[in-house]
Amino acid sequence: MKKKVVISANDLRIGYRTGKQEKIVHEHLNFQLLAGELTCLLGANGTGKSTLLRTLSASQPSLGGELQIAGKNLNEYSEKERSRTIGVVLTDKTFTGGLTVYELIGLGRQPHTGFFGRLNKEDKRVIEEAMENVGIANKARSYTAELSDGERQKAMIAKALVQECPLILLDEPTAFLDVVSRIEIMHLLHRLATEQQKAILLSTHDIEQALVLSDKLWLLSKEHGLQCGITEDIILNHQMENLFPHRDIRFDYEHGVYYPTVHGEKEISVESQDKTLLHWTMNALNRNGFECKQIKNEKVLHLIATSPHELHLTMNGKETCHDSFENLLQELIK
Repeated sequence: MKKKVVISANDLRIGYRTGKQEKIVHEHLNFQLLAGELTCLLGANGTGKSTLLRTLSASQPSLGGELQIAGKNLNEYSEKERSRTIGVVLTDKTFTGGLTVYELIGLGRQPHTGFFGRLNKEDKRVIEEAMENVGIANKARSYTAELSDGERQKAMIAKALVQECPLILLDEPTAFLDVVSRIEIMHLLHRLATEQQKAILLSTHDIEQALVLSDKLWLLSKEHGLQCGITEDIILNHQMENLFPHRDIRFDYEHGVYYPTVHGEKEISVESQDKTLLHWTMNALNRNGFECKQIKNEKVLHLIATSPHELHLTMNGKETCHDSFENLLQELIK
């Protein structure tokens, strides 16, 4: 089944105006966000991720090109129409400690409640459903000041949900969260996109979770502009190398992480039948200035890792066996 296009751009130009002067951040941007998909926007600091999100949310105007939501030009939407179409969750911590979670989330119903903001039966149902969906119904009567960072972020997502918007934009929603909360938030957003058929776009530096849970990736860089595609297409076409064009940083396509390029002063050949053990053995050696080879060379050091407690090192024609990486490294770097 063909997915619905929620927002699309044609030859979009983004940046800033100061008087008659324009500072272009990116131009010739073409993309679509589809209902039912979670898309992650990745890029180094200063590449324009926040500028792009602000342009999509209409909090700053584009400099040119066309930006449409549901087939209608974004600048033709009234403020009230936009508030019913676009939900925004920012990184900034909110100063709403005196509100209960229920009251905070209820503010998201303002586009539907009119001037006095009175909540009717339908409004209350939507709020309660949103709290259930993000997993904080048990915190409804708690003050937001009492919430953890992860719980507060869930409340802000629920506030965006009760706007009942087809498009939700999030600016680094996991920036201040611990690893468990980051995983929970990313799983939550992917589930909401799928179950509620929303187009969700978020900027993030949490690349590991983005690669696991994103349906689409947007890679933004000064050198290559915006590259969009299915996550696995982006990875296997080696486009991740364009994200951080730094000669001392490389993308590990097997493990889905970035790592520093090793410029080892000494060579060592390493063998292991266990891929996990091989990876972490090379990790320890690389960190300590060794360039690892997987082809045996009699002229260099040789290590056979049978288990974490059975590490056979051949050095100067003499073999020794070590029962831990601590003992192995002491032998190598003494």
